[in-house]
Parts: sequence; C-alpha cells; structure tokens
Amino acid sequence: MKKNKYLKNAKISEAKTREIIRGFALDFTATQTAELTGITRKSVNGIYNRIREQILASLVQEILFEGEIEMDESYFGPTRVRGKRGRGAGKKMIVFGLLKRQDKVYTTIVPKCSREELLPIIKGHILEHSTVYTDGWRAYDGLIVNGYDHHRIYHSENEFARGKNHVNRIESFWSFTKRRLAKFNGIQGRMFYLHLKESEFRFNNRNLTPSQFYKLLLKIMRKGSVE
Repeated sequence: MKKNKYLKNAKISEAKTREIIRGFALDFTATQTAELTGITRKSVNGIYNRIREQILASLVQEILFEGEIEMDESYFGPTRVRGKRGRGAGKKMIVFGLLKRQDKVYTTIVPKCSREELLPIIKGHILEHSTVYTDGWRAYDGLIVNGYDHHRIYHSENEFARGKNHVNRIESFWSFTKRRLAKFNGIQGRMFYLHLKESEFRFNNRNLTPSQFYKLLLKIMRKGSVE
C-alpha cells in the first residue's frame, strides 16, 4: 500500500484517511463517519483520537493574552452529585478558562478552584495592565494588587451584565463545549482533556469555513506524520 502522509503505519488508504478527517472536520460522530466511509467505527474512533492528539500537540500552551479578558471556571461531569452543589460538586472536573474578547480562549483542568491554583495561571497567561472580568468568586480577590484592571459581576445578586462588565462570552464557550461533549455520554481522564482541547481548537478557529478548517486539519496531520 502507498505510504499514507497523514498517518504513520496506516492500514487504510490515504484517500480514506482524508474522508475520515473530513468527517472529523464536520464534527460528525465516529458512527456517522463509519457509515459514510465503510470503515469500522472502532477504526474511525482510533483515527479521531489520533487527530485529537495532533491538535493538542499543535496548540500553543504558552499563549499570552492582553486587552480585555474574561475568566471563569466550569464544572464537567455528573449532572448532579447527591448533597453537593456548585463549586463543591464532588466528582465533577473543574476547568478554568481565559477568553480574550473577539479572539481566542485558553482552558486548563485544575484540581480545585482556589486562589492558590488560579493566580499562577492568570499571571502566566495574562499580561499586567490588562482589563479582566470575573464573577464574584473569592478566588479572584486581589487581582488589582497583581496589576490588573479588575471588574466583577455578582451572579449571586442576580447581576449578569452591566455594560461591558460581564462574562457572557466565556459562558457561551462553556455551553458550546458541554453541548459537544454531551454526545459522548461521559468522558474520563486523558480523553476528557483531549476533547476539551479539541473544543478549544474548534472555537478558536470558528471563523474558518468548513473547507478551510478541513485543510488546517490536513496540515496538522501531515506535520504529525513526519515528526
């Protein structure tokens, strides 16, 4: 079989690989792409995961934001844990996100939503003198002292927007990500991180046409195949 420039040690043709990458680009499930390509769902799912690995490898982890940035945390996992709600909701995965308005988002998993956990991430990814918007969670206390122009919105007081003071855009990203992940009926561990970063990647390239997004994935897969 001719060498496949998108997948190392591939057992399927390059043409079929491109079909699977196109299905991924269109956000088809592995089952949908398997039906369209005639490749088994297990094989498609394996290639989907290789695409996610290459997406992760392509991301710039040391991204620096400046300007107007929203920050927030969100909780992924069981819809309800008996006896626990909100920020203490048991087995839920905690994801912290930064979003530059009209631009990109950055996400990372954190073990707990404390000031000690969040502040190093904030300082490592947002330049001083930037304007930051948060809710009223106490972990965000003291950001002014750390060189930021800090504005807060207090959801606990039924306050959700006051002019430019809101975190609506990053909350929209959380909604987008949770809708995408819902179709997988629960994702754990390493796979959750891959799916999270895939959602980040899709959001950050949301202005590309389907054809442009597909070509970007081809480029990423070619680069990964030769490394």
